[in-house]
Amino acid sequence: MSADTGAAITAAEVEEKLLRGPFHQWLGLKVTSVGDGEIEIKATWRPEWVVNAEHGYVHGGILATLVDLTADWALVSKTGRGVPTVDLRVDYHRAAMQGDLTCRGKVVKFGGQISVAEAQILSEDGKLLASGRGVYMTATPK
Repeated sequence: MSADTGAAITAAEVEEKLLRGPFHQWLGLKVTSVGDGEIEIKATWRPEWVVNAEHGYVHGGILATLVDLTADWALVSKTGRGVPTVDLRVDYHRAAMQGDLTCRGKVVKFGGQISVAEAQILSEDGKLLASGRGVYMTATPK
């Protein structure tokens, strides 16, 4: 349920809000599903993500960004909006190579002031590339 409307928020509504940010547009994000405290986002491959041209793997900052924004936006079904990050932890499990990425997030604990959410970043063939957990400020803005 969206705190703003009292009604379930759709993937299209979340995507419209998410893509207001030029950086999110550049990442090529597509919200594929939104549920109660859950979200799935696809990130479209960009050659600019590559940090090592010889080996072709993606910069860890891109993966960390996707962990952060996916965990953050998992909270959108509760808040109706993106929320500020307070703390973030990212674990890298294997190199991300060329290909679109699937980002899955879910709320661990929703609170009136502070909330916790986690995310997993998966390769096109479903391998876990990175995961993480974030703390977010969910207090209503004044």
